Amino acid sequence: QVQVQESGPGLVKPWQTLSLTCTVSGVSIATGLYYWSWIRQSPGKGLEWMGVISYSGSTYYAPHLKSRTSITRDLTKNQITLQLLSVAPEETAVYYCAASKRLILRTTTRDLYDYWGQGAQITVSS
Repeated sequence: QVQVQESGPGLVKPWQTLSLTCTVSGVSIATGLYYWSWIRQSPGKGLEWMGVISYSGSTYYAPHLKSRTSITRDLTKNQITLQLLSVAPEETAVYYCAASKRLILRTTTRDLYDYWGQGAQITVSS
């Protein structure tokens, strides 16, 4: 059974860099069976797709976040990381890591993804 668990700082100050980790168990990222996406949901808003990485390291980002976002993978630790530069208070959200067998771009329909983490609450506030 594949499990995905997000972890992060909880509270980040405006203009700081947010770093989140997605720890995967039950499957090795290196097998290439899944693509790994980051998706977030701000209070009162819908899900927002941020970007995706393949096992080989290829990445795709939402156009409006591309200049501030970096998704990487650590095959030895079986982890996916998200870095978001210069965060703003409106980026307070629950950040999710999700796995899909197909490459999914700019779509947040839950049923298209095979596994979701429980999410990490991130608050951006001074």
